[in-house]
Amino acid sequence: MIMSTSSILQEKNIKEYRGIVFGEVINGINFAKDFAINVTNFIGGRSKEYEEELVNSRACAIKEMMERAKKIGANALIGVKIDVETISVEDKGTMLMVVASGTAVVVEE
Repeated sequence: MIMSTSSILQEKNIKEYRGIVFGEVINGINFAKDFAINVTNFIGGRSKEYEEELVNSRACAIKEMMERAKKIGANALIGVKIDVETISVEDKGTMLMVVASGTAVVVEE
């Protein structure tokens, strides 16, 4: 499936707009990762644990958005946007929320 962050697809003619679609993922960060992240926050540096979780969560959100677009007959997505938030739950750790959104369209093949 073709995806673009812009509202056009170069050299493609959009025949039909099918609507806005979303893909949502909320993943918990386990205790061990949470502890490692807190140590990294204290001493500084990159957090490999968060980065890996972000990459996986983003891929899942995009995949879910693409599947929803296909279900409504689209073969491309335009205006794709990814939003990321962290949710801290007291005594439960941190959760990572990733939302992918875009406009599902049909383009001439």
